[in-house]
Amino acid sequence: MTDATTDPQLLYVQDRLSDEEIQREADLYGPLTQSVRGLIAATLQTEVGDADVRRARALIEEAASLLQGQAIPGPYGVRWGASGWMRDWGNAAAGLRNAVAPPLEMQYDQNGRTWVDFHLGPQYEGPAGLTHGGVSALVLDQVLGDAARASGHPGMTGTLTLRYRRPTPLGDLHAEARLDRVEGVKTIVTGHIADAGGVCVEAEGIFILPRWAREAAAEHARVTAG
Repeated sequence: MTDATTDPQLLYVQDRLSDEEIQREADLYGPLTQSVRGLIAATLQTEVGDADVRRARALIEEAASLLQGQAIPGPYGVRWGASGWMRDWGNAAAGLRNAVAPPLEMQYDQNGRTWVDFHLGPQYEGPAGLTHGGVSALVLDQVLGDAARASGHPGMTGTLTLRYRRPTPLGDLHAEARLDRVEGVKTIVTGHIADAGGVCVEAEGIFILPRWAREAAAEHARVTAG
């Protein structure tokens, strides 16, 4: 049997929700996710006594049981509403419903630049007081990929090459990217992460549109033309 766990294409869904319905969900689940983000940081930083830790654990388990009373069986996937509003709310870097995500709220300009100002708390630590290098890679993969999509040449990451120029502190950071060039089905994007003192990490990514997506686009064009 084919399902979303064996065929990722099934996780790209046109659910045709109205903008009003999507906004209602965003207003409901966004604050919940933000509360869980706060819980993750509090779990790391707490030094309360044993009894309070045990009570907090019981409350967390109660909340998890409540939320799992009605839940989807697997990943959230990517969904589009009736107006074309895309929701990748399970995304590990930018997902509105994913408490692991910082999250990244992308901005775009008419010159093809994609950027985001974001904050990394103590849960993203690698070396003491600094951002984990893998988290920097996560952020840049997302920002470069969004720049590819915004340029009209979306794809999945083929390669991501990073140069760590200096340590990236935790706290307030800035990331940006822009299209460099397109070579057939390959989209090459460059970008960086910076703090107030300048660039910390540079990146180049190659994004490739999967064969199934190319075939679906070709079929859509054929049907539309016919």
